[in-house]
Amino acid sequence: MSTEARRILLIEGHPDAGSRRLNHTLADAYAEGATAAGHDVRRVRLAELDVPLLRSTADWEHGDVPPGLKGAQDDIAWCQHLVLLFPLWLGDMPALVKAFLEQVARPGFAFRRDVDNPFGQKALGGRSARIVVTMGMPAVVYRWYFRAHSVKSLERNILGFVGIAPVHETLIGLVDRLGDKGVARWCAKLRKLGAQAD
Repeated sequence: MSTEARRILLIEGHPDAGSRRLNHTLADAYAEGATAAGHDVRRVRLAELDVPLLRSTADWEHGDVPPGLKGAQDDIAWCQHLVLLFPLWLGDMPALVKAFLEQVARPGFAFRRDVDNPFGQKALGGRSARIVVTMGMPAVVYRWYFRAHSVKSLERNILGFVGIAPVHETLIGLVDRLGDKGVARWCAKLRKLGAQAD
């Protein structure tokens, strides 16, 4: 855990822009801790962005990043530590989060083609990440019974593929039963992680 000031990007992946969600509260707590500790924080709220679906390999490989997402891509390039928060929907990240990652993690930005390496060159090395996932089921059930499959896929097949490491995770279960005290406990944990830029 670093004690020097770091550049942190918070990506809030809850698709609902119309109401206050636990993900927003947790992101606020992380940002408060990080800012108080002297870190530089930027935030991207996916619910406020126009995130079109990619519909072809040709578009992904040769098309331009949609203008409304170029700023978010610039923020990813700027950051040293990325924090991605989202609720677990149907056992995975919401479609909005996946669509966003497909749009911004394009060849030439997130990785570079290499004829000598079928996996290409990872272009986003030197960055760490934390994934914060909220869910209705107990986190222990998701982690051990379901093996946290979607989070592991995100860590390995997206973040790891482009060079982001290490990646840590915070799984918050039974969110409907947390109550005010439970939310306060998790906010305290997120503030501490923010202060540590972890």
